[in-house]
Amino acid sequence: MTGSHRRLWRLLALLFAFSLVAAACGGGDDDDAGDGTTDAGTQTADEDMADDEAMADEEEMADEAEPEDESSIGGGITQEALEDDAAEDEGDMADEDMADDGMMSVNIDDFDLSTIDGIWELAAAQRAAIVSNLTAGIEAGDYGVGSDGILRGPSGFEIDMNECPSDWSDTTGITDTEIRIGQTTVKSGNLAAYGDITVGWENYYEYVNATGGVAGKEMVLISRDDGYVAAQTIEFVDELIESENVFALHTLGSPNTLAVYDQINDECIPQVMVATGHPAWGDPVNHPWTTGLQMSYSTEAILWGNWIKENLADELPVKVAGLVMDNDFGLAYELGFEAYAHANPDVVSEFIPVRHDPAAPTLTNEVTTIAAASPNVFISMTAGNPCLLAIQEVDASGLLDDLSVAFTPSVCKAVAAYMAPAGDSSDDWWIVGGGVKDTTDPKHVDEPFISFLRNELADRGLDPEISLLGTGYYFAYPHTEAIRVAAELPGGLTRTNFILAARSLDIYHPLLLDGISFAADGAVDGYYVEGSDFSQYDATEQTWNIVGDIVDVNGGSPNCAWDKDNGGCR
Repeated sequence: MTGSHRRLWRLLALLFAFSLVAAACGGGDDDDAGDGTTDAGTQTADEDMADDEAMADEEEMADEAEPEDESSIGGGITQEALEDDAAEDEGDMADEDMADDGMMSVNIDDFDLSTIDGIWELAAAQRAAIVSNLTAGIEAGDYGVGSDGILRGPSGFEIDMNECPSDWSDTTGITDTEIRIGQTTVKSGNLAAYGDITVGWENYYEYVNATGGVAGKEMVLISRDDGYVAAQTIEFVDELIESENVFALHTLGSPNTLAVYDQINDECIPQVMVATGHPAWGDPVNHPWTTGLQMSYSTEAILWGNWIKENLADELPVKVAGLVMDNDFGLAYELGFEAYAHANPDVVSEFIPVRHDPAAPTLTNEVTTIAAASPNVFISMTAGNPCLLAIQEVDASGLLDDLSVAFTPSVCKAVAAYMAPAGDSSDDWWIVGGGVKDTTDPKHVDEPFISFLRNELADRGLDPEISLLGTGYYFAYPHTEAIRVAAELPGGLTRTNFILAARSLDIYHPLLLDGISFAADGAVDGYYVEGSDFSQYDATEQTWNIVGDIVDVNGGSPNCAWDKDNGGCR
């Protein structure tokens, strides 16, 4: 990445931080499902010096994150102030390049990634490096559960195990033959297509089990269809914990995950790499057992704004309309872009969010409302089948002809599910895609890992032309890598080792575009993916064409303590 692009993404990282502050000043919505309100906690008078020192370190980190420039709009720093700050920091770029290049202890260039064997060899080497680093910390007494009952890990990561249930076990869900993972997902209703993610995940487990499993045990995925209904998610999570005795949990959907992540953290159960990009999953302090995987929706919102600024310069400021799914998922997008618009009135003159019922069979009324506002930019902030409906309705209404650009969200990048069925109506739509490769895209199908997974699907009677089956591998692969790492740590596979591994993962992900990192870092960096492509869809070739450079701001997104009642991150 060039110095100029690094400066751009430092700007975006800083803007993201202040956009979240701005979002925290906004309003919430009326959806009670999944209230993720948390409390940072208070100190008691008898805390020891170590706690005081930790507090001082946190305050120092917070001070360093605050801008020296006070020029801001509604809590969000102005673009002008960011550009001035970048000019001052230009001399630091060489040092940053060295830090980025040295972050991964295994040199990828030493491996032949043009073959599947080379990818497996790299994966083994990276696991070994993570195991070595964590083992050294555990043996030195810096990591692991101490005599005080505190689980400690890299970069200040801590969990007070004294607060876990009295009947909690570190090895629940691990039998002599199985490692049991519980999952809630959606297999029915408007988001039913996402059920194929589970099918793809199970297919990867079949391969893993056929090649020896993990630590000599078979991986088992116990999945429940919650229909994207948060109340049903709560019931199934109770069942998976109490009846199925699962080792870890995985959930899909922002409102669904928000509905249960407080409980899951109270139960001290790993909830790793959930299938949602809500910013709340970047909260290793208040919700240490929960991690996301994909790019945060707040980051995506910022990148929409930056694309508009860079590519519609002759039209600025522009009027932007957002078609927003009316739940916690859509709210994250809405708050993120609202914050950007508020901080950048020279880019966005007006932001018009129009919400829709997640279960609505059509979006005609909502798109008609948007068309009447005559926006310059349309952004679909929805998921599942409504993504397809939005593309069709925008074209049918005639709105597409008058727009400067139309965006579909990263969660609807799947060609077979959402773009191809729209036919010519999907042509030239844009996406901030989070760097995920579509495993049916002609430009990727011959890559070694994608060729491998397509063969695995076909060999077991599944259609490799279903994009979301490949997405199942996108989630299952790194999740399994974290379990493999945990199994090699002192004490073997345990829940505490699994969460330490998950919070330390720094690997090559073969389903991410080259140039995008996949890494987390203890309590400092709660997000694995903080980069993206900017791509435009070609309906004739049924492919996403990357336009411009792949960007990555790994480690640049601030963690998020989500407070829905106060409108966003704290």
